[in-house]
Amino acid sequence: MSGEIIFLAHRIPYPPDRGDRIRGFHILHHIARLRPVHLLGFVDSKEDEDAAKALLPMLASLHVEVRAKSTLRAGLEALLLREPVSVAAFRSRRIKRTTSRLLAGRTIDTIFVYSGQMTQFVPEHRGGRRFIIDFVDVDSEKFAAYGAADRGMKGWVHRREARLLARYENGAARRADANLFVSEAEASLFRQRTGLTLDHVRALDNGVDTVAFDPACYPRADDTGPMIVFTGQMDYRPNVDAVEWFARRTFPAIRAKHPSARFAIVGRNPNPAVRQLAALKNIIVTGEVPDVRPWIAAAAAVVAPLDIARGVQNKMLEAMAMARPLVATPAAIEGIDAVPGEHLLVASGYDMANAVSYLLANPDEGDAIGRAARTHMVARYGWEAQLQALDGMIGID
Repeated sequence: MSGEIIFLAHRIPYPPDRGDRIRGFHILHHIARLRPVHLLGFVDSKEDEDAAKALLPMLASLHVEVRAKSTLRAGLEALLLREPVSVAAFRSRRIKRTTSRLLAGRTIDTIFVYSGQMTQFVPEHRGGRRFIIDFVDVDSEKFAAYGAADRGMKGWVHRREARLLARYENGAARRADANLFVSEAEASLFRQRTGLTLDHVRALDNGVDTVAFDPACYPRADDTGPMIVFTGQMDYRPNVDAVEWFARRTFPAIRAKHPSARFAIVGRNPNPAVRQLAALKNIIVTGEVPDVRPWIAAAAAVVAPLDIARGVQNKMLEAMAMARPLVATPAAIEGIDAVPGEHLLVASGYDMANAVSYLLANPDEGDAIGRAARTHMVARYGWEAQLQALDGMIGID
């Protein structure tokens, strides 16, 4: 078959400037060079809706919807319908109608779903069309971790979401021809849970644009003191928890040895808890920046102190591609093919203070780790090499 593709995205993957949009953009770009693609999905704002028009030259058609449903409304709908909030939050009659119209009027042979909640728009009877889901992560496991950590009503909400979302994920996966995850660790977890085989559940690793993230284009500047950098979406709970812990528990121990050290929290939409950290000595909260690469290039160390981390963290691949020494928790490195001690340092809790302090005291060793990381990223994590496996899934020889 050589027909057209419907690509259903929970978030339109443009601009490719955050984790989910980066992966989605590269997958979309890859398959749109091979087949006509109809892209349907959501954005968070009118600005994102306008930005999405930049994708039109590569597409057969584009349907964008600003997601305006409040969390409260989605929660009430989910309670009434006994379904996950993650599904109710993305319900749309317009996207359902547009999908049905495309299936009826175009030569669609493949439906590609980016994030599990978008499977609600795929009809039960597909007429022999291929159906591929890129779950990216096992999202229900994230909510299970929240539920285990939280008490009271908040904990109940997260445990309910974990239970119902797991049931939804399992049912969707059994309908699909192929289910993709961002790492073998996530894929293996899902295979164990569902009993599905390697033929139906497989890993499609993230990549990194090693041309865009090239340290040669961003020479390091002389600074008033060594900088430690964290990058990420700063209203996302695992990132918020990570920087709060690091700023309040880890960074003071580092400053005791390196008084001029600074900690920069770089990323859009810092929530109130993150903004408050800027009041602490030598901590910078940037908010959204036009380009994260100069911040990474300026880092004496990049940190990923995450307790909850599903899949592969783009922030880590980018830091390593930029040849900066990375210190990450065991949870954060799960799914990344890299050798601790050679390509990065692994530490958690108070040991992270010692690891970062070591890098600040021994910059030449940090630079050597960064160079080894860069070499490994170029050889192992280029996007084109990662995405070749898609060709067979969508029927391209």
